[in-house]
Amino acid sequence: MIELVTTAGTFSLDGQDFDVENNVWLVGDDRQVIVIDAAHDHHPIVEAIGDRHTVAIVATHGHNDHINAAGALSDVLDAPIWLHPDDLMLWRQVYPDREPDRPLADGQELKVGETKLRAMHTPGHSPGGVSLYDAAGRVVFSGDTLFKGGPGATGRSFSDFPTIIESIRERLLTLPDDTRVLPGHGDETTIGGEAPDLPEWLARGH
Repeated sequence: MIELVTTAGTFSLDGQDFDVENNVWLVGDDRQVIVIDAAHDHHPIVEAIGDRHTVAIVATHGHNDHINAAGALSDVLDAPIWLHPDDLMLWRQVYPDREPDRPLADGQELKVGETKLRAMHTPGHSPGGVSLYDAAGRVVFSGDTLFKGGPGATGRSFSDFPTIIESIRERLLTLPDDTRVLPGHGDETTIGGEAPDLPEWLARGH
């Protein structure tokens, strides 16, 4: 079972602020869930979870708009926050006095109900960017690595275009074509729908 909660707020980096709407994904069943990217406001996330047990709050990366509700959500639900250590410098911009509860590593498997999510380190948008892959369900939660229409932004601090292209080409585009891509913002797509456009992304440079 996959559920979508959308929240809106501000993404801040490099002294600039942007109004954004974020996708918060809930994965699980009628007893337990994993929250992917607790963004902006924990209240609608808590409401969507209801009386289910929260196994984990997973951050696909450390940008403030993907973690700024994680602390409050963790406190309310008594759930651990997972983050790749390479994004700790971004995490500390939001939570200078609090560390994530668990380090998320490439290849790590998280289980919720009958679903298994495998963490895939997909840096480029940020150094610790991670995608979460459900092989059985043919779904990948891509964070801000891959969107409908191309790669995530790489024009800001700690980002790198060649790195994100390598992550997409070597880690994501090798998944089955019918794999659903559920990103951190915007509409879903598929691997097969995006793969043919790789040369265009390379040519435009973003």
